[in-house]
Amino acid sequence: MEFNDLAIFRWVHFLSGITWIGLLYFFNFVQMSAMAAALADKDGPGPAAIGKYIAPRALLWFRWAAVVTWLSGVAYLKGGVVDAFTFGMMIEGGSIYFATIGMGAWLGTIMLFNVWAIIWPNQQKILGMVEATADEIAKAKRTAMLASRTNVALSIPMLLFMGSAAHGLPF
Repeated sequence: MEFNDLAIFRWVHFLSGITWIGLLYFFNFVQMSAMAAALADKDGPGPAAIGKYIAPRALLWFRWAAVVTWLSGVAYLKGGVVDAFTFGMMIEGGSIYFATIGMGAWLGTIMLFNVWAIIWPNQQKILGMVEATADEIAKAKRTAMLASRTNVALSIPMLLFMGSAAHGLPF
């Protein structure tokens, strides 16, 4: 592939990544506190509008932005996927680029797993898309929140490693 062919993957990676991480931050810093406030407001409309109209759409974009971000990142790495996921240790003399991008790729992979294997199945219970008891919903809320907060924590070093691979280490 020519550089121009790879540039499209880079831009798709950036745009989908911004969407994914932006929605991750929205859920953690805006929606969670808004749901708590809506539940506490006895005279207000309650959390139904958020849970019925906003959360399902936002989760749709969130899930698929995660997939597109990961796939476009792999496509942009071209033949260096193995080198990235082995931190460049398979290359004679090593590679600081692949060690750095590999850390970001692994963090992004863990985050993608959290989205699809932990957050989404639990959100389906919380939003009533899957039948669940009150106890199962309570457990699902905590599990989804912990996985989501983990992704927030992982997003900071992940962004640092991704940026550092392309622009040099900032330290």
